[in-house]
Amino acid sequence: MNGKLFLNMATGGFGSKVTANTSEDLKKVLGGAAYLLTGLTRFSEVHAAQGRFSAPDFQWEGEFLALGIGNGRQAGGGHVLCPQARVDDGLLDVSILPTPQDMVGTLGTLLGGGNGVESLFVRARVPWLEVEAAEGLDVNLDGEPLEGRKLRFSVSPGALRVHLPAGSPLLREPPRED
Repeated sequence: MNGKLFLNMATGGFGSKVTANTSEDLKKVLGGAAYLLTGLTRFSEVHAAQGRFSAPDFQWEGEFLALGIGNGRQAGGGHVLCPQARVDDGLLDVSILPTPQDMVGTLGTLLGGGNGVESLFVRARVPWLEVEAAEGLDVNLDGEPLEGRKLRFSVSPGALRVHLPAGSPLLREPPRED
């Protein structure tokens, strides 16, 4: 992002604030539930982010509650934000959760494991993504908190060699021999 590297996931929106503000001690004691507890205690701070997203064959603009841009599938706490992500396909997976009418219920569901919100996401797979947020956007790059108004995310295919077991869900399926 804007020259800063990340390997797994960039996240934005309210979830990024929760991730950045969840204490390491609380995570050790409660595991993934620590994010839910932190989110609930900071609920009064919840407000939607506003952004414009541009990429090849993808445009989206509006208010959103959560954002994931990844080579990997999971963000902090094991939340699956980019379920189709592959580390070796040369693409970034983009998942945007537009602000729902039932923000309270959706936020609780998302922080509690995400079951039932899948159909609410806007998704794309792109080689690069530009995000413009007039009021600025809080993001986490693999957990490192940053902020920006104009953000550019891109992928460098083959830049990192990784050894994963055959059949790993993070790899593309090999071509079939017929």
